[in-house]
Amino acid sequence: MPRFLSRLAVAGTAAVLATTLTTPTTVQAAAKPAERTRALSWVAMGDSFTAGVIEATGAETEPRDGCARTVESYPEIIRRDLGALTDLRNVSCSGATTENVRTAKLSPLGRPLPPLGTDPNAPYPPVPPQIDSAGPDTDLITVGIGGNDLGFAGILKDCVELGATHLGQGTPCKDRYDAVLPDRLAGLSAAYGTMLTELHAKAPSAKVITVGYPHLVPEDADLCTYGDLLQFATVSTGDLAWARTAILEPLNAVVARSSADHGDTFVDLYPASAGHSVCDADRWVDGVLSTILPLTYGLVHPNARGQAGAAAVVEHAVRGG
Repeated sequence: MPRFLSRLAVAGTAAVLATTLTTPTTVQAAAKPAERTRALSWVAMGDSFTAGVIEATGAETEPRDGCARTVESYPEIIRRDLGALTDLRNVSCSGATTENVRTAKLSPLGRPLPPLGTDPNAPYPPVPPQIDSAGPDTDLITVGIGGNDLGFAGILKDCVELGATHLGQGTPCKDRYDAVLPDRLAGLSAAYGTMLTELHAKAPSAKVITVGYPHLVPEDADLCTYGDLLQFATVSTGDLAWARTAILEPLNAVVARSSADHGDTFVDLYPASAGHSVCDADRWVDGVLSTILPLTYGLVHPNARGQAGAAAVVEHAVRGG
């Protein structure tokens, strides 16, 4: 059994014994060394899809540092599920790239709040590279990253603007970005591999679990309504179909390949989130807005249901499933 799973099992056995045995017995005495075993040391890394960010994933965790980690993000859900079995350091941060995991500090923007559009407490001091939270005693690292390396937020913004200019016709966003995406994906592949190599060097005993991205666009882009702010606003149907096949699915493929090359576990959120895209009735991902009245941003990010869905799949991997 891997060391991190052995520690999880031992801690769980100790917790059960501690709560069910109330008088000194031989079994209870034998359990005392297990009770002294430390909890699973887990570092959760990633970008806004890990951190939570939007109001639809609850209040921000304390202390606030601008990264906009929320109480209903999947690391925090799993933290509550595992309780004393794990010691979590959640250093995920909105806007993070692989460089912000590896070497670069990040100046986080906080949570955008209408009507000003920016966090009233910004600017925040820079946060250190996420890898700094890992070390020789780390048992588990989860990392969900890569979308910002491709510039996904900027592409989405341009798709909204171009779709409005072209009245939802054609594929103006594809026409602008299709030629540059192969180089961006190749760059991400190299950066992701370097990141995993450095994570293993920093935490040589840790199991590394990489987390992909969920369905944002449905398999049938015609399900999306042009101009709906609760969906993709003015992105054209053609550009939505292109974004799914040219950005989102290749992004997950890069993460999966790099994970396999490094012997790491890839958690694929795509199957579980099928039928729960921005444009589906039971959506796990909110659109440009989460609600119109009151006005709250969704920013095309997982809502509480999406984070709970991710938590179920990631926790299964954490437990060795």
